[in-house]
Amino acid sequence: MKTLQTTFILFVFVPLVNSAPPIQQESLQFYEYDTDVTMGSLIQQDYEMQSKDIRKDGTNVSLDTSLRLQGDDSNVPPTKDTNLPTCLLCVCLSGSVYCEEIDIEAVPPLPKETAYLYARFNKIKRIAVSDFADITTLRRIDFSGNRIEEIEDGAFSKLLLLEELSLAENRLIKLPVLPPKLTTFNANQNRIKSRGIKANAFKKLTNLAYLYLGHNALESVPLNLPESLRILHLQYNNITTITDDTFCKSNNTRYIRTHMDEIRMEGNPILLAKHVNAFSCLRTLPVGAYY
Repeated sequence: MKTLQTTFILFVFVPLVNSAPPIQQESLQFYEYDTDVTMGSLIQQDYEMQSKDIRKDGTNVSLDTSLRLQGDDSNVPPTKDTNLPTCLLCVCLSGSVYCEEIDIEAVPPLPKETAYLYARFNKIKRIAVSDFADITTLRRIDFSGNRIEEIEDGAFSKLLLLEELSLAENRLIKLPVLPPKLTTFNANQNRIKSRGIKANAFKKLTNLAYLYLGHNALESVPLNLPESLRILHLQYNNITTITDDTFCKSNNTRYIRTHMDEIRMEGNPILLAKHVNAFSCLRTLPVGAYY
């Protein structure tokens, strides 16, 4: 009996020694990737950590990181501020380039077929014709929160598909020539004076629906506003007078601005009640001081 018992124990014990424990054998490592990426969510934590590491040491970029951030744009030329390709410095995603809060001082070279550029809150001071000369596919550009003082007149001339342009919170004193298909233009919080806007700056923009020029230094309402305009923001400027032809047509009493829904003029040194004939073609009165 003792011999049988010992043999039985050895028979059971030997397989257990030679086989891996069930838990260890079945255990797997799972790596959680952020796959819930939308246009408004820019792979925040993962990308920001990698971006900081890359900026500190340009050589500290693993092959996996480089391929994952560059995608198909590995041959993009280097930026003007670093030796890194644009899609390592910024985030390139499905035709969109996100270069936000990375302290660039110039517009980086963009991958071809870029449709959306977000370069908010940087240190860009100037926009040149060469910045967009070969990128004719752009539909939206956002330069809000930079230090832009100068834009060459032809900088946007080839952007025939551009629909939305934001230059808010910069240091502009005049507007450049704008592309013809704009629907939204935002130049709030600059230093623009009336002489910095050409007389026909908006006349040919027949798709323009939203025009934001609040918090500037305008002395008058821009001339020749297009019929397509729905929203006009002119609050907190230095506008002191308006005429019967500013919004309406003094020689046509039946004329109605059918698309205009909102005009904001509060914060200007003007009493709107003194110019009631200037609003005869509007469906709603402008917002502002009347007494």
